[in-house]
Amino acid sequence: MLFLLLFIRMADPDEMLFDEPWVLYKDRDEWTDITPVPQDDGPNPIVKIAYSEKFQDVYDYFRAILRLEEKSERALRLTQDAIALNPANYTVWQYRRSILKALDSDLKQELKYLNQVIKENPKNYQVWHHRQVIVEWLRDPSKELSMTAQILQMDAKNYHAWQHRQWVVKEFGLWDGELEYIKQLLLEDIRNNSVWNHRYFIINNTSRFTEQVLHGEVEFTISCIRKAIHNESPWNYLKGILFYTEVFSEFPGVQAFCDELYQVGSRSPYLLAFMVDLCEDRLEHSAGAKDATIDTALQLCASLEQEHDTIRAEYWKFMASSLALKFRSQQGQTNDVEPV
Repeated sequence: MLFLLLFIRMADPDEMLFDEPWVLYKDRDEWTDITPVPQDDGPNPIVKIAYSEKFQDVYDYFRAILRLEEKSERALRLTQDAIALNPANYTVWQYRRSILKALDSDLKQELKYLNQVIKENPKNYQVWHHRQVIVEWLRDPSKELSMTAQILQMDAKNYHAWQHRQWVVKEFGLWDGELEYIKQLLLEDIRNNSVWNHRYFIINNTSRFTEQVLHGEVEFTISCIRKAIHNESPWNYLKGILFYTEVFSEFPGVQAFCDELYQVGSRSPYLLAFMVDLCEDRLEHSAGAKDATIDTALQLCASLEQEHDTIRAEYWKFMASSLALKFRSQQGQTNDVEPV
């Protein structure tokens, strides 16, 4: 069987990654004792990558020291060159950690080195994992909040930075000041769903959603919704925290707030969807007549299906059918909507 060999030319990073004139490892006197180990792609590689000479040279020597299990200063420098060429190589990072531990290296210097690598590769899982391990070894989180804040200034929704920040805060109990930091970020971008997620994380791990906290959070969230009614994030946050109440449709001010928005003409799909949730919650817990509430819920579902959230039309058809089937059947009445 014949295979088509595709030659993919990797960008040569000579000018980007190395300031000094580059000397191949095979031409360095201090590495003459090492026999490089070429990459083995088998006799008939389906896709052959055309590595640059530098890339091939560095990784041939890395495979050699890996096979020899050499843990030395020169091996450490070699891993740095290998990372510069491919910062996503998890084997290089893992071996670098083993060298750092064997040499009892200065881990604070390692953090300084990681600052630059992260700035150049802010969405690289391996470098963030490596930093977490180093901070764990040091048991010193003093640089982590400011470092993650710098990265989040570059990209306020960087998942890796948020994950690292939450790990640091929880691991070392750095809760103080986080809500103030969140308020600052929401002032900058009230639509940042990552910040809303972090707010939930902080409160859920500190004060918890007590009745007093809930009143403050509902008031705060409503004020944010007023600024951007078509912003999904605070609507999701509001719904999430109200589940800490027994009957969230009866929480003070919530129904009145939704009615107010609806009466002034807002038809945000997030408002209408939230009102459907309020209706369903009321139907679940109210002992009184339910006809009017069911009718309202079905009208809202139809409005979402036909005009205000048509991309999820099938979902709203399903919701209408489910509500009618569940709650009208409980009253012994015929359903107006056929189940899907």
